[in-house]
Formats: sequence, structure tokens, C-alpha cells
Amino acid sequence: MGQKNPLKDFIAGGAGGVCCVFVGQPLDTIKVRLQTMPKPAPGESPLYKGTMDCALQTMRKEGFLGLYKGMGTPLAGVAPMFAICFFGFGLGKRLQQKKPGDSLTYGQIFMAGGLAGVFTTGIMTPGERIKCLLQVQADSKMKKYAGPLDCAKQLYREGGIRSIYKGTAATLLRDIPASGMYFMSYEWLQHTLTPKGGSRDDLSVGRTLLAGGIAGICNWAVALPADVPKSRLQTAPAGMYPNGIRDVIRQLIKEDGIMSLYKGFTPVMLRAFPANAACFLGYEVTMKGLNWMSPDN
Repeated sequence: MGQKNPLKDFIAGGAGGVCCVFVGQPLDTIKVRLQTMPKPAPGESPLYKGTMDCALQTMRKEGFLGLYKGMGTPLAGVAPMFAICFFGFGLGKRLQQKKPGDSLTYGQIFMAGGLAGVFTTGIMTPGERIKCLLQVQADSKMKKYAGPLDCAKQLYREGGIRSIYKGTAATLLRDIPASGMYFMSYEWLQHTLTPKGGSRDDLSVGRTLLAGGIAGICNWAVALPADVPKSRLQTAPAGMYPNGIRDVIRQLIKEDGIMSLYKGFTPVMLRAFPANAACFLGYEVTMKGLNWMSPDN
């Protein structure tokens, strides 16, 4: 992804984000439910035995579409969120280039990706807060929220804008390093997979899918230890964690050890490859279409 028009980055990033949500939402729902399920009492079995059990229980109780619970919020927010993400990455690269087209080190690409993570927080935090609450409430007998808009209204009534943006610091802690790894690994893979003497624009669909999928796995390998406490924090009752994510991490490690920060690992990794392969393929195809319609000078 060399020097590109910022508007094209924005549009193509949005298209990639929509592809990502459609492919990845079912496993995202399973991930959140595994991360937030209550700790079983002594002698009791856990609510879910694992990824497959969670998927089967969800489909048995709610039908196949139960795996798409809470999708309205990420779908409504993901196009602008990914658009801003790819725009932020492009801006981060341009800020470090002395002149257009300059090559950047992988460290500089990582920093540009980190900037993209900062850019998306304003949309990501409330979107994930609402999505997680809707995904978790489907497990309970009491349905507090009728949908994304009702959830946002209730959160605002209960605690104002601060309630809607609960988990902002946790989202930043997750997304700055994870976004840096995401873009750096994709750039490296694109470079590695380009045939000698060839152009990255000529990469096959299969190689683009491979690069995007592995980049997604690299992203979540970095993001998951912060994602687990973020999900817990965003779905916890008000006042449960007065010191924010620090209290959540302390409790998780005290009760279940350091590996508790990797809850949901299986669905996350199962989702990471296809969802992000679809995202980057959507981005690259849209970018090629935009370049065809309006070539850069």
C-alpha cells in the first residue's frame, strides 16, 4: 500500500471493514460470551465448555442468527471506523516521509499503524460497549435493551457520555500496539509475497487473502490480553471496577491466573484469519476500482 490519495484510503478502508464484519461477527459473538461468562460456583459446570459448545448453545436457543447478535452496531460503525483507520495509517506514513513515495522502515510502519489505532478509538469504544452488552444480554433471562439505539439511550440516561465511552483507556491499550502490528505484518507479508521483479498491485487474490489473514492473527496475538479485561469492564455494572481496567486485570489474574487474559483465544484466532483476509481483500479490490475510475496523477 504505497502513497495513496487520503480519500481513497478512507473509502477503501470502509469497504474492507464491512467485509470484515460480515465474515467475523459469529465468532466475535462467541468470543465475547466466553470472555464475560460468570465464574461457576464450586461444583457447578461453566456456562460454556468451549467454543463449539457456545456456538451450539447459541444456535439451539436463538437460531443461527443468534450468532449475529449485536451486529447492527459494528456494521453501522465499522465503515467509518475502518475508513478512519486506513486514513490514519496513510496519514501516519505521510507524516514520516520527507517526500511522497519515500520508503519507511517497519518500525515507522508500526508507528503509523499505532496512530490508526488512536484515530479509531472515538468510534470503536462506544460501538464495542453497545455490541458487548447486546451480545451478553442474550444469555440472560432479562432483556434490558431492545437494540443498539435503545442501549445507547439507556446508557446516556444512566451515566451520560462517560457511560457510553466506558472503556476508552482499555480500548487504547489494546488498539495502539495491535494496530501497529496489524499494518506492519501486512506490509511485510505483501513485500515477501511479491514475486521478484513484480509489483504489489499484481498480487493474486490468494496471496492478498493470505497476507490479510496472517496480519489479522498477528493483530489479535497482541490485542487479546487487553481485549479480555476490556470486554469485562464494558459489560460490568457501574462502580464494580472503580480503578478501571487495572482492577479488572488484578481480579482476572487473582481468580484464574495469567492465562485468563487469553479467554476466547480459539474463536478469536478462528475469526482472525477469514475476517481480516476479507477486510484486506475488500480494501485492495475497492482501491483498484477507485484507481481505475480516478487515476492518481
